[in-house]
Amino acid sequence: MASNQILVTGSAGFVGSTVAERLAARGDRVLGLDCFDPYYSVAWKRRTAAAQRAQFGIETLETDVRDRDALRRLFESRRFDAVVHLAALAGIRASVARPERYVEVDLNGTQNVLDAARAGGCDHVVFASTSSVYGDAARAPFVEDDASDRPLQPYAAAKRGAEILGYAYHRLYGLRFTALRLFSVYGPRNRPDMMAYRIAESIERGTEIEVFDGGQGLWRDWTFVDDVADGFVRAVDVPLGYEIINLGRGEPIELRAFIEGLETVAGGRARVRSVPKPACDMQHTHADITKARVLLGYQPRTGIREGSAALWRWYRDHTLEGAASLAPARPTLSAA
Repeated sequence: MASNQILVTGSAGFVGSTVAERLAARGDRVLGLDCFDPYYSVAWKRRTAAAQRAQFGIETLETDVRDRDALRRLFESRRFDAVVHLAALAGIRASVARPERYVEVDLNGTQNVLDAARAGGCDHVVFASTSSVYGDAARAPFVEDDASDRPLQPYAAAKRGAEILGYAYHRLYGLRFTALRLFSVYGPRNRPDMMAYRIAESIERGTEIEVFDGGQGLWRDWTFVDDVADGFVRAVDVPLGYEIINLGRGEPIELRAFIEGLETVAGGRARVRSVPKPACDMQHTHADITKARVLLGYQPRTGIREGSAALWRWYRDHTLEGAASLAPARPTLSAA
């Protein structure tokens, strides 16, 4: 396969870094873009970017997707065969407190990327969306043509808006736009605000974590980050017209069982405090991945026990010595 020139936005983040490295490792020429948002340790993300450069030759530009002029100049100066757009503000509950930021970055920032790509002659965009767009869907598993017009928080609303914008750009300008809806991704480089990381931290350091309804009756389609990255690479290789595709494992697990599984591989116990589930959180997520299998040849391979063990090994090997510097700055905003 010929080498492609690919722009990966959010390349120093959790999923973005894994996708960028997977592409570079197979021979693609990858340029990363990240604004190094300070929600969690900027030093952590800069170390990731430095390691990517040293090991894979990935250059990282420090640029915000809200900067239309910077994006325009970038696409004027370089040619890209595809854009993998993961840069975003994540965090369901944080979006309730600062909805304007999520619209600025996740929706308007996506439009800036699409405009720059179109002007620069790049007609292939793979976009990171979210299972949160399904809201409190009554039917399970979630299928891509389910109604997604009742988001529970601004984060999901902005992501759904970006999906719809992608369709308009496909229809009007011929842009090939694939939106991948992600389901509870976990694994090495987990963001420290995410539940999987917080469980590991509680087991190791004895910190108390709040768990909605004690984890009972709260089901999530936990999906290992390497499987998700494989889905992105496949979407790069299979340009479609306009498609929305679930990237999950298709086997939801109750949160309490997920905690117990991580406790088993770690040989310790998390300190859990049960609190009521807020209205902005979903009760369950469950991906129907038939479309991903058919269109992309996607097949998640990492089971929950294997994935939990990999997460725990990474946590022990890469975060404990610098735990203080890797902790979240404050519970407000997070980059993808």
